[in-house]
This record gives sequence, C-alpha cells and structure tokens, in this order.
Amino acid sequence: MPKILLVANTDWYLYRFRLSLACFLRDQGNEVVLVSPPGRYATGLRDAGFRWQAWNIGRQTINPVGELSAIQELVKVFQHERPDVVHLHTIKPVLYGSLAARFARVPIVVRSITGRGYIFLGNDLKARWLRPLIKGMYRLILREASSATIFENGTDMQYFVDNNLVSSSHTYVIQGVGVDTSYYHAFPESDQKPVVLLATRMLWDKGVETFVKAGEMLKPENLARFVLVGEPDLGNPASIDGRILKRWEQDGIIEWWGFREDMRAVFAESHLVTLPSLGEGVPTVLLEAAACSRAIVATDVPGCREVVKHGINGLLVPPKDPRALASAIKQLLENKPLRQRMGEEGRQLMVKRFSIQQINDQTLAVYRNLLYRPQT
Repeated sequence: MPKILLVANTDWYLYRFRLSLACFLRDQGNEVVLVSPPGRYATGLRDAGFRWQAWNIGRQTINPVGELSAIQELVKVFQHERPDVVHLHTIKPVLYGSLAARFARVPIVVRSITGRGYIFLGNDLKARWLRPLIKGMYRLILREASSATIFENGTDMQYFVDNNLVSSSHTYVIQGVGVDTSYYHAFPESDQKPVVLLATRMLWDKGVETFVKAGEMLKPENLARFVLVGEPDLGNPASIDGRILKRWEQDGIIEWWGFREDMRAVFAESHLVTLPSLGEGVPTVLLEAAACSRAIVATDVPGCREVVKHGINGLLVPPKDPRALASAIKQLLENKPLRQRMGEEGRQLMVKRFSIQQINDQTLAVYRNLLYRPQT
C-alpha cells in the first residue's frame, strides 16, 4: 500500500483544496499523511481521519539559507514517514520540500505549481530581486527524472519550459483542484438587489482595486451591491492593508464581508461573480461559482480563460482596466436572461470538465505513472 504525503504552506490550503484528494486516495487503498504549519484547520484534517504532521515554516521570506531549520524539520518528517510519494503544493513547499526530499531519499516527488503568483507577476523591487533566485532554484529541482511537475494551465507550463525551468517530459497539466458539483449546485437568483461578488484573498494582484474602481464608476447608476469576500493575506507581499478595505467600505463603494466559511451560501446570495486577477493557476472560486450557475466576468489571463469561455459562460476583459470591467458587469446586470443563460452554460462546463472526480483521477494517474514506470 503506497504511502503518500500531501504538503502545503497552510493547513487551510489542505483543508480547502486537497481534503477531497486525500479522501479519494485513501478510498483507493493508499495511506495518506498531511503536512503543514499548524493552524485552526488542523483539527478538521484530523477529524476527517488523517494523520497530520506539523511543519513550522514562515511565509514572508523565500531564503533557504536563512531557513535551514525548516528544511531540516521537513527532512526529519520525511525520514520518519518514509513515503513512497510526496506531493508538494505552493512555492515554498515545492522549493524547500524538494530539497528535503532529496536529503531524505524520497523516491518520488510530485510538485504542483498553482500559478506564477507574486514572484513572477510582481513588479516591485522585492519581486524583481527574488525572481532570478527562484528561477535558479527551479532549474535545480524540477528536472529530476523521478519527479513530476503539475501545472494548472498550459500557459504556465509553457513559461516554465521556455525558461528552461523544467523538462517538458516531466510535466502535466491538470486544470485546478476540481469542484464538487453535488455540493456546489445550481441556485436560482434571489429577487433582492443584485450582488456583484469578488471572493478572493485581498491581494493587489487579484485585481481588488480594479473591482473597487469599477464599482465606483457604476455607483451613480445604483445597479447592484459590490461585495468583497475574503481577508488580507499577511504572508503575501501583495496583501492589501485592512484599513484600505475599511475605507472603501466607509466610502460606500463596496461591502466587505470578510472571511466566509460557507461559500456556497455566498454564491447563492450573488447574481454575478468577478475575478479581475493578473494571473491564476485555475481559480477554484470560479469553478465553484460556475457550478452554482453564476455568470462570470474575469480578466483574459491564464487560469481565468481556462474557466471562462467568452460569450458562453461569462465575459473576459483586459487586466487593470476598470472601465472595461464596469462595462461588462453592467451588460450582464442589465440583461438577466443572458446572465442566467451564461450561468447554465457554466454549470454544464463544470460537470463536463472540472468535476472533482475527474481531477482526482488525473492526479492519481500521475502518481501511478511514476510508481509503476518501467525500470531502465
């Protein structure tokens, strides 16, 4: 029975995005252990019947020389668990976990690149300084024959291949983490004043400011309520100060609902979902919104365009263009039949291509391809 370790930089990530995979792998007869820094979701992981191992690591720096203790701690976890497969998620686990796996002689390492994120999308001094360092580390760790790298969209994969960060023979594209189309089901729109929703971490590179500016442009027409759902991510350099969010709310431009545990209920309250991001892997929030039959307005960038088919289940607009975003939102607010038809199309697309069962099957196939590959 293979032992598989799923590693992430927060327990929230494992609980929110990978618990379904863990349950699926267990049902297939694998032993599954979850590894992350401690937090309030560790209890939920244990309650689901999994062993959870704490890994103490910060999120605000990417400096392996200064964080050797975190790498050493992960080496000890790997040596103790002796896994057949380690699956690493998000940038620091991918970088540090790959080094730890090499020291611990883990036979198979699978890495999920969930988007290029701040390091590759940011233009501030820190991002520009870190980018060549991270590229060098990726070149070092992503080219091992006993490993695989999973990307969420083909654009990100091609970027890594073109920059000689990974060998194309060791790469796979699996479009996101999937959506439970039974839990996230179609909801009728309420008869209340329409709600335009942006649900995400409160980061500048998620296009939050673009959303707020679009809301400000449409405010005189009083067409809808513009709602932000999510919290600042203090471990991310692109995090938005909570005082700015409160000021936008006090100015009457948006409503900030903060963190919401029950996203299905949030989608049921909404009429239109947006994500004016600068770049994504495949955004789970859009998969869930579409599964709930909500039309989407998103930016025409990698990740978003995998979910939104322009004119079919939503509209795509240029990034950093609040006027284009406002125009697309207004078009769908004023055309309820079109908005609802797009919602129905989105629901069908999720069932056909993005169900959690399909994504989990694809992930297991990557493991098996490495576990049972012919010996040379």
